Amino acid sequence: MQLIDTHTHLFLPEFDSDRDEMVGRAVSSGVVKLLMPNIDINTVEPMLSAVERYKDTCLPMIGLHPTSVYADYNSQLDRLEEIASSNKFIAVGETGIDLYWDKTHLSEQLEAFRRQVAFAIRSGLPVVIHSRNSIREVFSVLDEFKGKKLSGVFHAFSGDAHDADKAAGMGFKLGIGGPLTFKNSLLGEIVKSAGIEHVILETDSPYLAPVPFRGKRNESSYICIINRKLAEVIGVSEEESAAITYENSCRLFNI
Repeated sequence: MQLIDTHTHLFLPEFDSDRDEMVGRAVSSGVVKLLMPNIDINTVEPMLSAVERYKDTCLPMIGLHPTSVYADYNSQLDRLEEIASSNKFIAVGETGIDLYWDKTHLSEQLEAFRRQVAFAIRSGLPVVIHSRNSIREVFSVLDEFKGKKLSGVFHAFSGDAHDADKAAGMGFKLGIGGPLTFKNSLLGEIVKSAGIEHVILETDSPYLAPVPFRGKRNESSYICIINRKLAEVIGVSEEESAAITYENSCRLFNI
C-alpha cells in the first residue's frame, strides 16, 4: 500500500527537533512522497533544504500563501517567479484567499491569487488553493480563467456538496485531511457524493491533526488514519482507497 501526503509543511520549526524521525515514520507507514507547498519568500530555503535532505521523497511547490500577502506581494512574487525559473517545482502554491483571520488585504489577496493562477497556466503546473472562508471569492477568480488549461486542488476542502461538484467540474481535486475524522464533520457525505475519483489525501502537517491526535502536532504518517476513514466513508478497502488517491495524486502533480 502506497500513500502520498500531498500537503505537508515539514520544513517548519515545529519539526526542527525530530524531522528525520518524522519523515522516517511516514516512509515506514507507506508514505512514498511528501509534497510541500511554500508559504512565502522566507520558507523557500528551508523547503529546498528538505528536498535536498530527503531526495526522492520530498517534492516542492512555489507560491505565496494568502496570509503572507501584504503591500509588498508583487515584489515577493517577482522573486518567487525568478526562483521558479531555476528550480524544478511540481505546483504553484500554496495560494488562494483567506478571510478567516483578516479581511484587510482582500484586494491584494485577489490580485496575488490571479497572478499566481496565471503563472501556473503559463508554467503548465497545477495550482494548490487555500480557500478558508473564501470559496465564493476563489471561484470568482477561477471563473476569470475559464477555458484556460488549469488544474489543481482545493486544499483542506471546506465547501458544501455544490462546491465540491463545481470544483470537480472545473478539473480540480478535493484535498481531504484530518477534518474528515472529526465528530459531526459533513465531509464524509460530501466526499461520498463527489466520488473518490476526485479526492487526494493530505495532512497539512503540523496543522489539522486527525482524531485521535486532534489539537496536537500533525505529521505525515497520520495520512494512514485519514485513508482509513476515507475507505470507511466510501465503502472500499484501505488498499483500494490508497491506490485510487495515489493515482489521483500522481496524475495531478505529474509524478
